[in-house]
Amino acid sequence: MKIGFNMLLWTTHVTEEDLPLLETLKGIGYDGVEIPLFEGDVAHFEKVGKAIKDNGLGCTSVTVIPDEEHNPISADAKNRQAAVEHLKWAIDCSAALGSGVLCGPFYQPLGVFSGEAPTEDEKQRAAEVHSKAAEVAAAANLPLSVEFLNRFECYFLNTMADAADYVKRVNHPNVGVLYDTFHANIEEQDPVGCITGHIDVINHVHISENDRGTPGKGHIDWPGTFKALRSGGYDAWLVIEAFGRALPDLAAATRVWRDFFPSRESVYTDGLKFVEEQWEAAG
Repeated sequence: MKIGFNMLLWTTHVTEEDLPLLETLKGIGYDGVEIPLFEGDVAHFEKVGKAIKDNGLGCTSVTVIPDEEHNPISADAKNRQAAVEHLKWAIDCSAALGSGVLCGPFYQPLGVFSGEAPTEDEKQRAAEVHSKAAEVAAAANLPLSVEFLNRFECYFLNTMADAADYVKRVNHPNVGVLYDTFHANIEEQDPVGCITGHIDVINHVHISENDRGTPGKGHIDWPGTFKALRSGGYDAWLVIEAFGRALPDLAAATRVWRDFFPSRESVYTDGLKFVEEQWEAAG
């Protein structure tokens, strides 16, 4: 098991001025960081990746679908091909970073709804896009991890069962499911039981409190969550994900209107200690 921290607490695009945070997180005890891929090129992320390695850290990466023109579920073949190219870009940037997994809700633009459940055609179109991306990612030795989100952020994948069924549809060994405690807390009738029932497809985990704040300060069933993961044999990344108001665009996208923690330092210091203690107790 490795513990990481998502850099979205500070920025949507890691640049040179953010690199001192790597030394801070390493000094506290983190194994790695999760790097957002929303802009930039391979050369930029090669530099970021070198800084990550120089600080003795590993990393994962996260991306999204930016707009309708890059939408995997679009009925327009041109948009779907652009989605493939967008994912190839994210895979190339991830490889430049040395990322261990590329995760995220990279199946539809966020906050866009049809007013209906996803159709069979949408599912099949997306699966074809992700099957192509999976081949590229496999060649780069980079697993893909599809993240299901709550119904207020997307409509394509909202539950663990939705995501597990979709991964089976894509039918590629390089594609798994990202389990996020925040989204599961909203959508699952049994947030812990859904881990046990689908542990075979979970290849990445986001540790996020019910209010997006510091893990351990809310009402997520953490003992049950860690027990289900550890007893099920999960031994990959646990990445803490928390959001604040510092980044207006991200705050708007994640519906963060108030402060959930006294300081960002309290999130990454208290969060690490909490995850380590809970994982140990679950053994």
